[in-house]
Amino acid sequence: MSLDLTDIQGNILRAYAFPFARYVFLNLTNQHLGELFLKAIIPHVTNSEIWLDSKPSSTLNIGLSRTALTTLNVPTASINSFPVEFLQGMAGRAAALGDVADSAPANWDTIWHNRVDLWVSINALTPEDRETKFKLLKTLVEKTQGAEILAIQNTQALTVNGALSNKEHFGYSDGYAQPSFKGSHTKDTPGDGKIASKGQWEDLKNGEFLLGHPNEAEEDGKLPIPMILAKNGCFMVYRKLEQNVKAFRDYVDEWGQRYPGGKEKLMAKFMGRWRDGTPLALSPNEMNPDLVSDNDRVNNFVYNDDMQGSKCPLGAHIRRANPRDSLLFNGKLPSRRRIIRRGMPYGNYVPETEPVNTEERGIIFMALNSSIARQFEFVQQQWINYGNDFSLGEDSDPVLGNRPTPGRFVIPGTDETNPPFICSDMQTFITLKGGDYFFLPSITALHQLSLGQIDPR
Repeated sequence: MSLDLTDIQGNILRAYAFPFARYVFLNLTNQHLGELFLKAIIPHVTNSEIWLDSKPSSTLNIGLSRTALTTLNVPTASINSFPVEFLQGMAGRAAALGDVADSAPANWDTIWHNRVDLWVSINALTPEDRETKFKLLKTLVEKTQGAEILAIQNTQALTVNGALSNKEHFGYSDGYAQPSFKGSHTKDTPGDGKIASKGQWEDLKNGEFLLGHPNEAEEDGKLPIPMILAKNGCFMVYRKLEQNVKAFRDYVDEWGQRYPGGKEKLMAKFMGRWRDGTPLALSPNEMNPDLVSDNDRVNNFVYNDDMQGSKCPLGAHIRRANPRDSLLFNGKLPSRRRIIRRGMPYGNYVPETEPVNTEERGIIFMALNSSIARQFEFVQQQWINYGNDFSLGEDSDPVLGNRPTPGRFVIPGTDETNPPFICSDMQTFITLKGGDYFFLPSITALHQLSLGQIDPR
């Protein structure tokens, strides 16, 4: 059955790939005025209709937290039908997620110490387009008096060597291997979906990301009630990840001198890809620009010929985030854990030839999924901050892992030209500065919320 593209928010089915964005956080004033604000903003929400000619100059999307539902006086039966992790919020799940020590909620940015009802996302082709859309949002706020702006977060593609790039602050090329699913507008490339027979790949079922549709277990899952509120919606995880660029660079400089493969190969072992995006699984000894530029090859790999991790370490970031066929059931377990990744860096890029200043810099990470617990939280708990599924005990992700005490990273080897190696005294390179769980309703559900017509019976 085809999807109703006019009803689904556009950032779910497609990666906009705009170079500039602004995330705006708001609180609703009260139920009545909040409903007026929703009515006013709905016509400007970007849906998933196909762009026939060219991209629009900007887009706008909206997500609601649990407190937004409360402020809108959504019936208690409906609110309580939402998943417990959404109701508790990300701060309430901190211990389970490993958001402790410097990443604990007490240390988050001030905005997250109180309620945040709404997340509004503006993506744009230029900074001027972004500002134009933001002025529209402010006009709607002022006209309806239904919301107040709490804070904004600007992001943009990093400028490296004078040009916008797909790099993040540690120097890796980013944005590879989004999950391919039925109805997605993302171009399908081999390796993005689920493992099929004879080396082929198939789209995941869209119920892994869209509520009210069958998922890989052929179930609809436990949905918020009524169905009109849930269907074609999605849950979003928003996390502001501050990157300690100096600490990371100092570490790879020092340990790159100790590792026989050198700094570049050590960085590749951490990520599972070379800095240009070349996957170790396909090119373990060198970067391959031709491979990176070939969409049919760059993600078309599995790990069944590298079960000990001699090419791509078992604990490398991309292997943890998507183990493909390296766990049981020929990839069926990882298929239930996939997330759509959205986001963009914030702060200015510092060339490696220059000292790192104290300016804040990092990446805004957003995960879209139909089950926060089964997808994002499982990956974060079991695969990023813990290593038992990979026979690595308590070793965490070398790049993303939170290590309140110094950790290690194991690089398996084969011979003198590819020797085994262990990095030790590894600190945390990324600190969580705040975030929450949001519900991205369908256009229909937004209308129902704006009319106060949610009836769980």
